Amino acid sequence: MLAVKARSSARVSKCAGSLISRKNGVNLVSKIDTTHVGSLPRGPELVEPLLARDHGEEYDVEEFDRLVQAAIDDAVAKQVEAGVTIVSDGELGKVGYSTYMTERLEGFGGHIDRKPARDLAAHPDLVKKLSAIMGSQEFTRAACIGPVKLKNLEPAHEDVRRFKHAMEKNGKGVKGFLNAASPGLITAFQPNQYYPSHEAYLADLATAMRPEYEAIIEAGFDLQFDCPDLAMSRHTGYQDASDEEFLKIAEANVEALNAATEGFPADRLRMHVCWGNYEGPHDCDISLEKIIDIILKARPATILFEAANPRHEHEWAVWKETKIPDEKKLAPGLIDTCSNYVEHPQLIAQRLEHFIPIVGKDRVIASTDCGFGTFAGYGKIDPDVTWKKLRALREGADIAAAA
Repeated sequence: MLAVKARSSARVSKCAGSLISRKNGVNLVSKIDTTHVGSLPRGPELVEPLLARDHGEEYDVEEFDRLVQAAIDDAVAKQVEAGVTIVSDGELGKVGYSTYMTERLEGFGGHIDRKPARDLAAHPDLVKKLSAIMGSQEFTRAACIGPVKLKNLEPAHEDVRRFKHAMEKNGKGVKGFLNAASPGLITAFQPNQYYPSHEAYLADLATAMRPEYEAIIEAGFDLQFDCPDLAMSRHTGYQDASDEEFLKIAEANVEALNAATEGFPADRLRMHVCWGNYEGPHDCDISLEKIIDIILKARPATILFEAANPRHEHEWAVWKETKIPDEKKLAPGLIDTCSNYVEHPQLIAQRLEHFIPIVGKDRVIASTDCGFGTFAGYGKIDPDVTWKKLRALREGADIAAAA
């Protein structure tokens, strides 16, 4: 590491893209932040009431709130203990990241079975094996059947209240973020059966979801948008479209996201792009090279993306070859959330070191490929392994920061 001469006991300067200070004759390297995509495994005590609430069945509201609050308190404490510096509520009060909004918005109904991902369609035996391992997706997947309008913002306020409580109790000294579905994500999981066009559907979604976005920002938390509609949807919901048709859809989704966040500080916004949190061939995934320009048009300053998935790990070279706007931060996924292997910290550091020369140490955040528990009752990662992986992420980021 280059030595930094200081005229005072604590002088800060730029060195090879990292922030370095010198105090009492010792070089101090700034810590690289660690975070994750948002969802954490929900314990069995949460799965039953979450599914009951999702299905419109009776459940004990007070007991539900007590269970969710206790789970979020514990999750924040464990994230901090694991060394995570930008933590979330684990989405523990939601049945899933992409369908929860139907209790908050009107205009949705019924249940639509999801079409198998294109890479899995040719492997029915693998689909059965994955289902046996991952569990079944028992949540409701509604369609848009009428005008989309805000119905009930109280669940969003509940998310904020619970997370505030957990942060005040166990989150001193770290930043917090909350997840929300982007307009484009909602169109991918709740197919349009009402609007005359994709753009018309997006416009009403942007208006209806903005109060939830505002509630998160006004509470002082960063706002993360989950946007697999910009990548995964190519081989799932839009698998019958051409690449050109899909890219037009993705462009429209980003325009809607930008409209929905107009006036929000970009540095308070995060966006997660992924190709699907499942162990499949992924040989039908659209390449990052085809979508990166669209991704960079989105307003969020922090971009989270898969960089440990074996189908996309090599794409650090695409980021290297792309002009990254100065205001953007890269949060590559350095650990896999489809496997209970705990990555070695040295491997994590090596992966991170691909990105440091691209934007500098002060503009990288060590993250995960996807969520650890995207839907209630569905997922492969053992909860205890989650914390081991996040501790390894911290150790790997520290190795890279010191290099």
